[in-house]
This record gives sequence, structure tokens and C-alpha cells, in this order.
Amino acid sequence: METYEGTIFDAAVAGGGLAGLAYAILMADAGFRVVVCEKEGYPLHRVCGEYISMESWDFLCSLGLPLSDLGLPRINKLIVSDTHGKTLETSLSLGGFGISRYTLDAQLCSIARSKGVTVLERTKVNDISFSANSFTIHTSKGEIQAIHCLGSFGKRSSLDLKWKRPFTQKKPGKLNNHIGIKYHIEIDFPKDMIALHNFENGYCGLSAVEDGKYCLCYMASAADLSRCGNSIERLEKEWLSRNPYLKDIFKKSTSLYSEPVTISQIGFHSKSLIENHVLMAGDSAGLIPPLCGNGMSMALRAAQLVAHCTIPHLRGSISRDAMELSYRDSWSNAFSKRLRSGRVIQTFFGRPAITSLFLNIIRPFPAAVKGLISLTHGKPF
Repeated sequence: METYEGTIFDAAVAGGGLAGLAYAILMADAGFRVVVCEKEGYPLHRVCGEYISMESWDFLCSLGLPLSDLGLPRINKLIVSDTHGKTLETSLSLGGFGISRYTLDAQLCSIARSKGVTVLERTKVNDISFSANSFTIHTSKGEIQAIHCLGSFGKRSSLDLKWKRPFTQKKPGKLNNHIGIKYHIEIDFPKDMIALHNFENGYCGLSAVEDGKYCLCYMASAADLSRCGNSIERLEKEWLSRNPYLKDIFKKSTSLYSEPVTISQIGFHSKSLIENHVLMAGDSAGLIPPLCGNGMSMALRAAQLVAHCTIPHLRGSISRDAMELSYRDSWSNAFSKRLRSGRVIQTFFGRPAITSLFLNIIRPFPAAVKGLISLTHGKPF
């Protein structure tokens, strides 16, 4: 790695996912020197539903992403099934589009580099320290100095454990012991529809992405995986396939992966938004329940919020304390209602009797269905 001894970046980003890359582009556009540290290499697959609501379309285009040229599927219908296969179908007022993280992250990385962002791939951040009003980012390839630091390192990282963030101290339980599994598949399914199929203690999403592929992503209990001998194949065959829709999907689809992409120890405990002056965005700031709409749009919106707060501080118009207070307030205004709604709605899914009862009660009231969906989606930004 090139050495940066004596160089002080205006902003450093720990984690090159959506929030980190979008923030880096915004800061570079504002004329600041930015470095991004990503422990993996682009392009890469991540466990993610890969549906983005239209609230993010204009923002992504403003970053330089040519969405209209990518031939992406537009999604404006939703189907939800309970564990027995009974369904609810509705249109999506705002709708969304499908794009894989494999494509999206790599394109944003390319845009960031074209704007002068230093992107360091396969560079793990081991620690971040704050002293004398600046940060030292301790990486696997050396130390980096920066005035600002954004933590966008995902759901659960070694930094969380090193800093002993409270959610890492929780004992495994229903709130913090799930697994996430993702495939890209080939299947005959409407490109304009997203499906959410429930099974006991979990749910599975299916939607189209680019190039005729589909993203199949589900969250299940780690305990249920253990009951299936820690075999993902058995989990899908013996557990998920109790839902006839999922049984049909696994029977008729062709996986494009030799092995699925997985993540473990997913939890839904709240997290602090700022740790020792490191601002957090995306899953680092609080894991987003899948039924909040979509985490990708929320990560992108968070990147915009944190840039709007840090730019005035770098230009000397507000103090660091004022900047941090501004970020807390803007985050709360943008997401608190959405997160609460998503957590409440999520209690009705993954439990067979409650899911069936919920769908039976709400099915005759399409206006109520649309109202619930609107609670989990933001407005274009």
C-alpha cells in the first residue's frame, strides 16, 4: 500500500458498502480528500435483498450512476405468503428496482475513484482512535490520519467487538441469533414483482435484478439451522419448503452460485449512532429490520445526511459537537418512525399462527395494506 505518512485526509471511511461509498462521493464532490478502507475486493457479493425503492433513484443518478442505461427491472407489485401458502397481493405505490450489490458496489467504487477518492481494497480496519481533534485509522496495511471518520462496516464486525458495543454483549437469543442466506438464481417469475414468503421463524424474499437474474435472500433462526444439522440444504428442504411457494421455488430454480453467500449472528438490538466521535451509517448505526422497507435506501439516505452534517464542520461553520448533534437529529427525523414501524410489522412475520391471522385480517382492506407499506418507505431524496 502507498504510505500516507504526513497526509491528513478530510474524511476516512471504514467499510466500502453503499453508505461508505455514497458518502465518499459526496465528500469528494464537495472538494474534500477522502479515503475508503474496504476489507474485501470489488466486485463482491453481499447478503442483501437487492431491492431498492424508487426514493433512491434520483440520488444514485446524482452520484453519477447511469441507472437508466443498465436495463434494470422495475418492481411495482408485492406478494406475501404465510407458512401455509395463503397469499396477499398488492401494488406498490412508490415501487422500486432491482440491482445486485455485485454490480452496484463496484460501480460506485469506480465513480468514487474517478472523483479522486482513495479506495483501499483488502484493507481491514483493526481500530480507530480519536485524539487532538483527529482520527487515526489503524489498518492491516498501516495507519491513516483523518479529521472525520465514518463507520459503515456492516452488521457485526471485529470493531464492534473490540469496542465492546453493548449489542455485542447480549447473549444469543431471538433478537440476535439469525442467519442470512443469499443466492442469485434463474427462475420463471414476474420481473415486476417482489415476493415475501414466510416460514417458521423466518422469511424469504425473491425479486429480479439485472441480466435476467433473481435475488433469493432469506433470514432464518440459527437454532433452526442447528436442528437441521447445520446443513443449509436440509434447512431449505425440511424447514423452508413447508411453505409450498418456497418448495416450488427451490424445485424449479437454478442457483448461479456454487455456494450461497451467508452471514451469521444477525441481531435486531439498537446501536449507538456515534462511538468516540466516529459517526455511524447503515447497519453500523442500527441493524435495519428487513420489513422496514429496504436497508439499501436507508443506507444511501444516511450517507447524504452525514455528508450534510460533516461538510459545514470541515468548512469551519460549526463545531464538532454541533455537527454530532445535527446528525443525531437528522437521523432521528429521517428514520425513527420508519424503524419503529418496521419492528412492529416484523412481529407479525415468521410465526405461523400470527402471520396467518395478520394476513387474514388485513387482506380485505387494501387501503390499510398500502398504508402499512408507506410507513416502511421514505420519500425521494
